[in-house]
Amino acid sequence: MSGWQTHSDGVLLSLHVQPGAKRSGWAGRHGDALKVRIAAPPVEGKANAALCAFLAETFGLRQNAVTVVGGATSRTKLVLLRCDAHERTAILTRLGEMFPH
Repeated sequence: MSGWQTHSDGVLLSLHVQPGAKRSGWAGRHGDALKVRIAAPPVEGKANAALCAFLAETFGLRQNAVTVVGGATSRTKLVLLRCDAHERTAILTRLGEMFPH
């Protein structure tokens, strides 16, 4: 996985998350995952909620369209971006621009 792949419901992201950062933002690659820094602390699901909000804003999705589907208590997470075919194309294009191979 190059950090993302298509999924029947949208796009699946493989992320390495660094909670408790000064500010939220992308930080490049971490192995086969995309690295993202999140300003929220890793307590009581705050970092996961902030991650979902950050991803929704980044890709122009509703917040409830972003779901952590693996690694909820780990720094390594799988996140599903639920979207239609048009949104999927836009997301894949944006990811390719942000993280060229």
